[in-house]
Amino acid sequence: MSASSASLPGPAMTKIHRQQFLALNNKRYFNYGGQGPIAQAALEAIHEAQQQVQQRGPFAQSVNQWISETAAATRQSIATELGTQPDAIALTENVTVGCNIALWGISWKAGDHILLSDCEHPGVIAAIAEISRRFQVEVTVCPILGTENPATIAETLAQHLTEKTRLLVISHILWNTGQVLPLAEIINRCHAHTPEPVWVLVDAAQSVGMLPLNLTALPVDFYAFTGHKWWCGPAGIGGLYVRPDRLEQLQPTFVGWRSITLDSSGNPTGWKPNAQRFEVATADYPLLAGLKTAIAIQNQWGTAEQRYQRICQLSQQLWQQLKALPAIRCLCTTPPPSGLVSFQIQSSVGSHRELQTQLVQHLEKQGFFLRTLLNPHSVRACVHYLSLESEVDQLTHAIADFLAAHS
Repeated sequence: MSASSASLPGPAMTKIHRQQFLALNNKRYFNYGGQGPIAQAALEAIHEAQQQVQQRGPFAQSVNQWISETAAATRQSIATELGTQPDAIALTENVTVGCNIALWGISWKAGDHILLSDCEHPGVIAAIAEISRRFQVEVTVCPILGTENPATIAETLAQHLTEKTRLLVISHILWNTGQVLPLAEIINRCHAHTPEPVWVLVDAAQSVGMLPLNLTALPVDFYAFTGHKWWCGPAGIGGLYVRPDRLEQLQPTFVGWRSITLDSSGNPTGWKPNAQRFEVATADYPLLAGLKTAIAIQNQWGTAEQRYQRICQLSQQLWQQLKALPAIRCLCTTPPPSGLVSFQIQSSVGSHRELQTQLVQHLEKQGFFLRTLLNPHSVRACVHYLSLESEVDQLTHAIADFLAAHS
């Protein structure tokens, strides 16, 4: 249940909370969908962890114990945020790694079919293309870009399932338009598909840290996420949720000492009994401390529902203001129910692509940080619960001034 507006933390608390983020002190940041800024305490947690490792060892028994405890604590923090159990979480580097674990862990055979939408990230598309090449797996791209009705999206995807479909790859929040897909309905349709249920792999790059989540209640098979976007954690640490009853059906592709159990002589005896079997070997462990701290800092500002409500309020404000500019066309005709707002410049003077690139470059010189997207070619601005109404106003004024100078 969403909290009421009156119960949201006020502007004063938000401004105090923002002081922890050095990157927000001298810029107006709208690139959370690419990478979130890191709070000072999270940076210090990484540094202190590095110091501990070096002072103790770095390969001392006490360090190994610290690594084990820190990984367990971070996995628990992640599981709590996602509404699941720690045993269902494999720690990875990022979303792409998580998607690859699931994609390559399926025993593909020639003639199998993978379905994905036309709004997926190039990294995932490339992995699927290589699977198709190696195993003669058929791939179909379902067109949903520009479709805003959730029921229509679910129905369109269902219509593209075939007798050979084994996997649907889909984003929870589309990284280009900001639409939130009706994931529960999509999963239910896939699992009810005949003659065989279709598994669902979700690219959760834009949903984790933004949406209130309960993966135990949502029967998703695989959910790949990262900590460096909406959680505002360090780059290089993320995870993959594996639905418990899919654990034995997904085979590890990369294998290392973190994947296996050992007997008293140090010989491998089998896989770890949980999602840790998809972890491999030595990693940058101090990043775990950084992500755990980043999640804790986020929880200092309201609940997950309140943060999401705040994001949607700011998103609606930005969308309405952009829509009011004559030369701007927002990709969504209604306010996207997420923090991602993408738009295009409609111009009779020159290429709109060139103008969009120039706009982003111009805004960065003015202290506004956005990005361009290639598919469809557009400009994307991201608002966070950390954003301020005044920053949204300043951004739209800056865009209006740019358009006036280029009309």
